Amino acid sequence: MTRHDRLSELLAMVLEAGSVHIDDVVAQLGVSAATARRDLDLLASQQLVTRTRGGASANPTSSELPLRYRTTRMSEEKTRIAHAAAKLVEPGQTIALNGGTTTTEIARELALHAPEPTLEVPQVTVVTNAVNIGYELTVRSHVRVVMTGGVPRPQSYELVGPLAQRILPDIYINTLFLGVEALGPRGAYASHEGEAAINAALADAAETVVAVSDHSKLGTSAFALIRKLSQIDLLITDSGVDEDTLAWIKAAGVETMIV
Repeated sequence: MTRHDRLSELLAMVLEAGSVHIDDVVAQLGVSAATARRDLDLLASQQLVTRTRGGASANPTSSELPLRYRTTRMSEEKTRIAHAAAKLVEPGQTIALNGGTTTTEIARELALHAPEPTLEVPQVTVVTNAVNIGYELTVRSHVRVVMTGGVPRPQSYELVGPLAQRILPDIYINTLFLGVEALGPRGAYASHEGEAAINAALADAAETVVAVSDHSKLGTSAFALIRKLSQIDLLITDSGVDEDTLAWIKAAGVETMIV
């Protein structure tokens, strides 16, 4: 494991549990206590965690962490969700992906498994406002990439602002796979109003809106509403979701796919 991978996993541990003790780090990552302390000190110096006596705790701003530090959270669940989402994409369709760890996994599934275009198999087009997704898919000859334009946010790699929304009223999207930071009875949320605005514009351009979220984000809310729950057609989530949560999702008329 590289130091970058170790730091990412350590930060994920803090975010998942809310806090960690040095002994937990030593046991889970297989490092010495001295290394665990140095790693926590480094994360604290970057204001990613708060050092405590014998360990560290999550900062209140954890939801604003750069995407690269959040990729290990619920990684198995996100992989299953991404695989199920990618299987819904048909040749020749135009789909959209906003920024986020789950939608990034969907892009990787498409990069690996989307069919090569032929006279009989049209190319898949991916519209995205996520710089990292555009970068990963641009080198894949079997996927056509359309970027929205705009100003990138370093926390999520998403392009936001008026330029990001300008082209969307003029294009048609078959399916938007919508990554969310929270999804509750009122709807889907993002923490930043600029991201919420471009995500809402992507949803308005789409015939079908599919929310993709692991169960930890369900029943929660964030700062800015992207779309009302009743305006979402399908939710793909993992088997950790509970029956009470499924009840209010289904009551809003949203179909669910549990993987």
